[in-house]
Amino acid sequence: MSAAPAIFILGPSALPLALKIKAELGGHIHGPMGLAGTDRQFERATAEMALTFRKGHALIGLCASGILIRAVAPVLGDKHAEPPVIAVAEDGSSVVPLLGGHHGANDMARKIAALTGGQAALTTASDVALGEALDAPGGAVLANPEHHKAAAAAMLRGEAVTRETTIHRTTGGERHLVYHPLRLAVGLGCERGADPEELRQLLDETLARHNIAAEAIHSFGSIDLKEDEPAITQFGDVIFFPASRLKAEEKRLLTPSEAVAREVGTAGVSEAAALALAGPEARLIVPKVKSTRATLAIAEAPAGWSFANHGGKHRGVLSVVGIGPGGHDMLTPAAEHVLWQAQDWVGYSLYLDLIDSLRQRDQTRHDFPLGGEEDRVRRAIDLANEGRRVALVCSGDAGIYAMASLAFELIDEEPSRIAVEVIPGISAFQMASARVGALIGHDFCCISLSDLLTPWQAIEARVEAAAAGDFVTAFYNPRSRKRRDQLERAMAILARHRPPTTPVVIASNLGRPDEITRIVPLAEFNPEEVDMLTLVMVGASQSKAFRRGDGVTHAYTPRGYASKREGP
Repeated sequence: MSAAPAIFILGPSALPLALKIKAELGGHIHGPMGLAGTDRQFERATAEMALTFRKGHALIGLCASGILIRAVAPVLGDKHAEPPVIAVAEDGSSVVPLLGGHHGANDMARKIAALTGGQAALTTASDVALGEALDAPGGAVLANPEHHKAAAAAMLRGEAVTRETTIHRTTGGERHLVYHPLRLAVGLGCERGADPEELRQLLDETLARHNIAAEAIHSFGSIDLKEDEPAITQFGDVIFFPASRLKAEEKRLLTPSEAVAREVGTAGVSEAAALALAGPEARLIVPKVKSTRATLAIAEAPAGWSFANHGGKHRGVLSVVGIGPGGHDMLTPAAEHVLWQAQDWVGYSLYLDLIDSLRQRDQTRHDFPLGGEEDRVRRAIDLANEGRRVALVCSGDAGIYAMASLAFELIDEEPSRIAVEVIPGISAFQMASARVGALIGHDFCCISLSDLLTPWQAIEARVEAAAAGDFVTAFYNPRSRKRRDQLERAMAILARHRPPTTPVVIASNLGRPDEITRIVPLAEFNPEEVDMLTLVMVGASQSKAFRRGDGVTHAYTPRGYASKREGP
């Protein structure tokens, strides 16, 4: 099943129809930069389409089919796994499934055509010749897709084809298509630190013993005490319930346990979680089964039950994301993917502004002022504790003078069961070096001159060590309105160990429209040219600067290959 559809428009005239389609199918509207009313804006339509397609989102383009074809052609791979692609005429008169006809595109096209009064131009053989599709019905999966083509051909020849819907393992064939309804809920339990393989093996053995198809499983659930238990979380997007919610299912349990009730506050975990997921009319088809340290149970929901009505929560995810120096072209694909998935963006207002054009309308911004670091990290953790996916946005790299270390520090002090990941980004010192050439081509270090959190004596000792060790040195937070002399003192220390011709890079507003990067000799460095948005990099004793024929000056630090070429 593909992710929420992405509806692409190329101009304002297509927006009204896009809004209607979104109201019917859900998803997000993508439009060009500056177009109001969209959820996400892009600079290049085809690049955005290709990226969105690779992320598994169905593409609905209110544009010429050729635009969609050219956009996704370079990234096509597995037709059994790729999402639908649908072209819609801007007036809604024609709706053409281009890819994924048997994976939801035809159904989506019919719905759009019904909405617009247009024509769904279906081309798949079973739909055209037979007037029906052999796709899995809604809420089911086709167990033997390898036989789909042969079954359609048989029906076109007038031969009988059996279509069976069952939760049990069944061998299909070219004239026997098997569909598994997504109707089963698996409740999970285990002791702390149980081997994930033990629970995985218990599930495999249980399914085999009862001849149940794994493809019929819709959801997994457990008690919230197990949110950080690897044996449980290995099953993906597990739903977790508080003990009070599971206790409400006790009257339906087949194997209640007083010992479990004393331990966690409810007489059953696996059976109760399965029943809570599958609804009030569900039945346990597999009561609790046990291995040495794990348990599970399976419940079957009635047809039509919405598993969204479970009343539990997902495990919260805190992603500490480095967005790079500022420009979208410096944002890594991994960072963009995490930002796309997050429900909440938390960060310093300036950093959120830099990427706001990527934000979808249903994603919530939580803005904080400069200096509110601990407040913003606590807010991000609190949101994740609610079961939300949260992006804690940092400039540069999330682990370099940013929020990743503070996030782990707070979680160390106040344990939480949320998942935490750190998404690295391009740091300012990397970009500054790249802008001028390769100043960090040899050993280097980064030192923050801010004494808000670190005493100046400690900072000064580190500068002395960097100078004596002949490191290329990047100074973060070199000056502020109140802190004026630390940079001069640090540069004086380095000057005692560096020749006056040592290249110094002054880089301001990296990756932003008003970026300024230049190189000066150490002897000519003027600290008055530096502000709080500036990074200062001082070369090592062997660093060099030179001007090329085009008048551009470059700086680099040799690694030592010249001596290797010259030999002993």
